[in-house]
Amino acid sequence: MKQISILVPRGAVALSCIEGSFVAFTKANDFLESLGRPPLFKVQLVGLTNEAQVYDRLFKVTPDTTISQAPASDLIIIPAVNGERADVIEQNKEFYPWIVAQHQKGTEVASLCVGAFLLASTGLLKGRRCSTHWLAADEFRSMFPDIELVSEKIITDENGIYSSGGANSFWNLLLYILEKYTDRDMAILAAKYFEIEIDRNNQSFFTIFKGQREHQDESVKAAQEFIEQNFQEKITVEQLSSMFAVGRRSLERRFKKATNNTVSEYIQRVKVEVAKKGFESSRKNINEVMWEVGYSDTKAFRTIFKKTTGLSPLEYRNKYNKAVAR
Repeated sequence: MKQISILVPRGAVALSCIEGSFVAFTKANDFLESLGRPPLFKVQLVGLTNEAQVYDRLFKVTPDTTISQAPASDLIIIPAVNGERADVIEQNKEFYPWIVAQHQKGTEVASLCVGAFLLASTGLLKGRRCSTHWLAADEFRSMFPDIELVSEKIITDENGIYSSGGANSFWNLLLYILEKYTDRDMAILAAKYFEIEIDRNNQSFFTIFKGQREHQDESVKAAQEFIEQNFQEKITVEQLSSMFAVGRRSLERRFKKATNNTVSEYIQRVKVEVAKKGFESSRKNINEVMWEVGYSDTKAFRTIFKKTTGLSPLEYRNKYNKAVAR
């Protein structure tokens, strides 16, 4: 029997993460029994106290047990908790020693979406890879620079320390863990029942790039603004360096520090974001959009677009533009 412990944290918890995790493993027991196999999962909700937590002002979730009373777990699931990150981390700090102690005894740990901020606060992610919601990526990197964030990934598995990408992609992590604990047939059955696209591993095409402006380097901000207003042009580091009277090496270093992108990467991401909007909202063909964002090499454009979004330009257009996908 696998003991699954779903945390009932304090704060603005995404209730779907708790309910979804509970349903996934309890329903798996039903699937197993329907196939003449014994149930495998015992699911419990674990809080800091026995007190019910109220989410979205309407929904009460009452823990089955507390961290001081909970039996040893095979898996701890940390749901997404929204709000001011520092406050959320502080509100739930009593969980961290318990999670670490459990992990040291062999328990696996999974964070869902921005639950990664709580998992990171335990220290268990140091030197490891992790994913989270793309919208929180810059904030996560700023708060936890010693953790390798791979925000394009739907799932990470670092020897039993798991994380998922944003929002409903936690279902892909649950299917992944279910397959690991049972078998492929059970994961496929669950995927079909819940109508989840199995083996989805990239969330890049969901990302909306808005540029990283949460920094105080005014020269870098000016360079960002120039890039965003002149994305059709061929912009070089030397050009920006001359315009803003900053040495090339200094600009590259400061730009990378401020935005987590090199100048070249930033230019590419701005161009790709404009191209995405072109594919979403117009009937223009691939080449027309490519030229409008300043590319003349079709192969280079396709390569950069797919590297950034996880989809080819044609796949992206067909996915998001009803008018051309008919």
